[in-house]
Amino acid sequence: MEEDDVTIREQNFHSQVREYIICFLLFAVLYIVSYCIITRYKRKSDEQEDEDAVVNRISMYLCTFTLAVSGGAVLLLPFSIISNEILLSLPKNYYIQWLNGSLIHGLWNLVSLFSNLCLFVLMPFAYFFLESEGFAGSKKGIKARVLETFVMLFLLALLILGIVWVASALIDNDAASMESLYDLWEFYLPYLYSCISLMGGLLLLMCTPVGLSRMFTVMGQLLVKPTILEDLDEQMYLIQLQEEALHHKLNGSVSHHHLPPDSQHLYKELDSVQTQRNKLERRRKASAWEKNLLYPIVMLILLAGTAISVFLVALNILYLLVDETALPKASTDPGIGNMSLSTFGVVQAVVEIILMIYLMVSSVVGFYSLRIFQGLTPRKDDTTMTTIIGCCVSILVLSSALPVMSRTLGITRFDLLGDFGRFNWLGNFYIVLSYNLLFAVVTTLCLVRKFTSAVREELLKALGLDKLNLSNSPADAESSKLSANGHQKTL
Repeated sequence: MEEDDVTIREQNFHSQVREYIICFLLFAVLYIVSYCIITRYKRKSDEQEDEDAVVNRISMYLCTFTLAVSGGAVLLLPFSIISNEILLSLPKNYYIQWLNGSLIHGLWNLVSLFSNLCLFVLMPFAYFFLESEGFAGSKKGIKARVLETFVMLFLLALLILGIVWVASALIDNDAASMESLYDLWEFYLPYLYSCISLMGGLLLLMCTPVGLSRMFTVMGQLLVKPTILEDLDEQMYLIQLQEEALHHKLNGSVSHHHLPPDSQHLYKELDSVQTQRNKLERRRKASAWEKNLLYPIVMLILLAGTAISVFLVALNILYLLVDETALPKASTDPGIGNMSLSTFGVVQAVVEIILMIYLMVSSVVGFYSLRIFQGLTPRKDDTTMTTIIGCCVSILVLSSALPVMSRTLGITRFDLLGDFGRFNWLGNFYIVLSYNLLFAVVTTLCLVRKFTSAVREELLKALGLDKLNLSNSPADAESSKLSANGHQKTL
């Protein structure tokens, strides 16, 4: 009997060690990828060897850790879904015994823990540490900046503690809820993270529909559009003439040792013309299959992904109206590898994973497309550490809310594990139903607005209202700029 107990303890120990090693390897891969991404956008002028360089380097490492946690939150639900299907297909395979329910639950708990750590500790520390200079009268240095940073973190913690305590007292003013707020680890932090997840869900609700419509424009810029009734050689000739004319104006001004008042405008116009010339050269060099086959296929895939997402949301609304057990809060955990939550098996699981990744990419695109967040748009080799911190916090909030949004919208039926399934608002029928309705309606309106923009422009021109600037969306403005690549006859 004692030998059996020792054997069981050894097996549990080896299983835990194996899970820790797997988690470490997965996180190491995400950390390396995140480091490459941040170094690609980080401003190179910040790389000087002094006190500020040390502070920037520490902040960059913290941002890399946060971005890696964000990647883990994005891949958490897809990894769980595909693991469940693999365990169902190969239940007794020796080489996948490491893939079990304990590992999946451990990953969910680690992502939840690290998300709280990054959101409430590491990112505020990185920002305050970057902006700190030390208290007045104290000796300058790293220690003084660290001391000021910890003092600011303590004051921020008190501020957040008071705000959440007052908000909870106003919403649920009873003795039990007031006493539960004193339990910092078991109630207060999950409650605070629940509020953050609700904010992240609302941010996703605002960004994802915009991103779904914006994806067509972004892919249209990355790919080469089909050439229909266009003479690229003629357009190239006109662009070259316009570029030569601008060079002649600027060279003539420089030779006379004075610049005209509109020299800045001429330089901007020259940059625009050179950009158009590069686009035309790319279109000329593109192969026939890239121009005539790849672009329509990608557009059809985007349209199909958006249509399937809206259809699944509409189907989930019907489920919510018919059966209250469709609420994410009412879900019960069947265990990993016990039953399939996809009606069509592996095929549906793959489609769900593709849709979740597509929604995450669309939400990021929509986030940077909103005017209020355009200042956070990273630029290659020219992004300050403060902007990188803002980007990492935003992506962490979006990625942490992605599993909750996917389950709330009915994109997948996989249960939320760990602290993700303990959010209070997931059990509210009216909040979940309103969330689904808003997503379906706003996404449909954004797509209709996107695909009818050309018709609206023609109607405004026909009615003589085009000079009133009634349609001033960024997409319309961008399309009007790109129309210069067409048959432009004026120089």
